[in-house]
Amino acid sequence: MPSTLFLMPLAISESESKTWIGSGYHEVLKSTTLYFVENVRTARRFISSLRLGIIIDQLQFEVLDKDTTDEQLKQYASLMQQSGQSVVMSESGCPGIADPGSQLVNEAHKMGVNVVPFVGPSSLVLALMGAGLNGQNFCFHGYLPVAADERNRAISALEKESRLHQRTQLFIETPYRNNAIWKSLLEILHPDTRLCIAFDILGSDQCILQKKVKEWKFLPMAEWGKKPAVFLFLA
Repeated sequence: MPSTLFLMPLAISESESKTWIGSGYHEVLKSTTLYFVENVRTARRFISSLRLGIIIDQLQFEVLDKDTTDEQLKQYASLMQQSGQSVVMSESGCPGIADPGSQLVNEAHKMGVNVVPFVGPSSLVLALMGAGLNGQNFCFHGYLPVAADERNRAISALEKESRLHQRTQLFIETPYRNNAIWKSLLEILHPDTRLCIAFDILGSDQCILQKKVKEWKFLPMAEWGKKPAVFLFLA
């Protein structure tokens, strides 16, 4: 029988209820010893929190992150095929979506390994659901350029594309740059463009707000702080 690679989401907020975790999720964890994870500490803590009687020190964790080399990826692919059953876990949210786990999933397909994704929270999908923008045509762009002039040009180009195709544009930012990118968005976007910010999704401080840029400008300049956020707009 071919091996199976399970894609297991993790919580995106420490305070979320985790009601999405079902018995099937538990059964896979209890029968798996090989884990490819973005952060070992996060994965160990999460598995322990479920209180399934799993002895954490008997599990094998391999780090799969943005610094994973091609040589390491080949080694992981070999382990994945030999194990019969293994799991990919992101730092938070769904593996393979804005996440280096996609590299191993690609190797799984090349090797004929079964790929089985589990239901779980994705900040990108939840933000899109809550934004009230176009959910039929949208594009995620990852991170925008750090340099202010390059970032402003990128925002302008994305707005033109949004207007032409009626496409919702999504992107994320390192939390400590939230305020800088918000300032750029208010300066560059057209007054009638609808702009949304979603942060701490599923957490105790969850906030999803959408207004036209001209409406945002009438409000005191927001200070979003250092919280994971998703930014969305539709021209």
